[in-house]
Amino acid sequence: MVGGLKPGFGAYAASKAAVETMVKILAKELKGTAITANCVAPGPIATEMFFNGKTEEMVQKVIDESPLSRLGETKDVAPFVGFLATDASEWINGQVIRVNGGYC
Repeated sequence: MVGGLKPGFGAYAASKAAVETMVKILAKELKGTAITANCVAPGPIATEMFFNGKTEEMVQKVIDESPLSRLGETKDVAPFVGFLATDASEWINGQVIRVNGGYC
């Protein structure tokens, strides 16, 4: 979750919590369909949306808070999302998978 549980992120955090809860319920509601429901929760990813409205100092602070000392990139997340779309992930269901480099 970008920003974690920090002041100013209340609405954002609440919307993400709702999605995470919905996925857990949806996984149960899809019983018998062979359809799985999971949620990928990326950390801060270097996209236009992430950079929008942030100063260089704000971006650097996020980088400094990251255990891997960098922002994530779409190439860090996309392979995992692709994996979830394959049969190899059929036993992963109702999960929130944090693809965030350890950023909390």
